[in-house]
Amino acid sequence: MTIYIIKRLIAALIVVIGVTMITFGLLHVIASSPGRAVLGLRATPQAVAAFNSTHGYDKPIYIQYIRYVGQLVQGNLGYSYKEGQSVAALIKENLLRSAYLSGAAITLAILLSFPVGIWQAYKRNSISDYTVTAVAFTLYSMPSFFLGLLLIDFLALRLGWFPVEAAQQTNILAVIANIHAMFLPIITLTAVQMAAYSRYMRSSALDNLAQDYIRLARAKGLSERAVLARHLFRNSSLAMITLIGLSIPALLAGNLITESLFNYPGLGFLFFTALQNEDYPVLLAITLMGAIAVVIGNLIADIAITVADPRVRL
Repeated sequence: MTIYIIKRLIAALIVVIGVTMITFGLLHVIASSPGRAVLGLRATPQAVAAFNSTHGYDKPIYIQYIRYVGQLVQGNLGYSYKEGQSVAALIKENLLRSAYLSGAAITLAILLSFPVGIWQAYKRNSISDYTVTAVAFTLYSMPSFFLGLLLIDFLALRLGWFPVEAAQQTNILAVIANIHAMFLPIITLTAVQMAAYSRYMRSSALDNLAQDYIRLARAKGLSERAVLARHLFRNSSLAMITLIGLSIPALLAGNLITESLFNYPGLGFLFFTALQNEDYPVLLAITLMGAIAVVIGNLIADIAITVADPRVRL
């Protein structure tokens, strides 16, 4: 187990280094002269050249990359000249708000989709199963921004039940307490994730319903509730561990759309603003965070499945 984790950590480190190289190279191609993006189109060539020379942007790309990696090792994510503060400070300001939005959405999706998937498998090929399947396919194929727009139009503008914007407080406790304002963005992310989870859970439960241990449990005289709760639910959930681990970083991309749609001050909205302002240090830092989130999600899923299922360990 220890050797396995060490191997996974080494592979994760290699992946992160590769992502930094590719992202850094692509941004260098897009903006070979950061001084122009910082100083504006009206800046003189002399001013742009002086800015690039002062901050080392006139050096070869491999020198700039080595310098960037050296800063990363020291915990320095760069400086946002557009916002006038360090990238680390910007991320620190917005990280908890995004973590709350993502965490609430994925928690609700798990709590709702697991029993729904089990129930669909148990009631397979019934009218209720077909109905839930149709709703799940509709939500799964629907872009999150389109679902968000529908919720805003119907629940916020027409019925007036919820505000159009998400919570605008900077304090995370105030944001958590403002359930009324956070309802729409959380439900937008939850609905899309729940649709995917419930489909996978139904498929996994159907496979397990055909296994011998289910027939044996029923032959022992266990009630259907006990069979579903003690045996089917546990074994069907094993297949969902990997999916949940992989979907955690995917919510970062969902936040980009949802936070922009609901004007929610988080990492997604910060990335969208940085993209408009050509704030490349912020773009690079958040992209790197996304890569690390993908690697960590995979690692957590791999470790969790080995702990939960002894057969994988063997």
